[in-house]
Amino acid sequence: MTLPLFLLIVVTGGLGAGVRFVVDGLIRSRVRTAFPWATTVINVSGSFALGLIIGATLSNLLSPELALVLGTGFLGGYTTFSTASYETVQLVRQRRFAASFVSGVLMLVFSLTAAGLGLWLGSAF
Repeated sequence: MTLPLFLLIVVTGGLGAGVRFVVDGLIRSRVRTAFPWATTVINVSGSFALGLIIGATLSNLLSPELALVLGTGFLGGYTTFSTASYETVQLVRQRRFAASFVSGVLMLVFSLTAAGLGLWLGSAF
């Protein structure tokens, strides 16, 4: 990996984190619930986007370097498995067992489905 590529990944990772912060705030300001909808939307949309990127890369529509910048950089900063885990544990601590189960399963199933759909669409071109 070259230094310019590394620096581009670092910068786009920061941009992804900034976008996550804005999207999280927008969703939380509109959806007033203890369920972690913002994190769910972020992780599902990020999984879809990563699927698109990988599919487009496998179809030679994107270079592997651009896939690294967008996938590892931007989407690495945008998505947040650790926050999803934390919020699910918080639901357990609040004794909201059904919500914690739904949160964990919903995030996993929707994220995997979104990634698969993105991969399929990205490979279709």
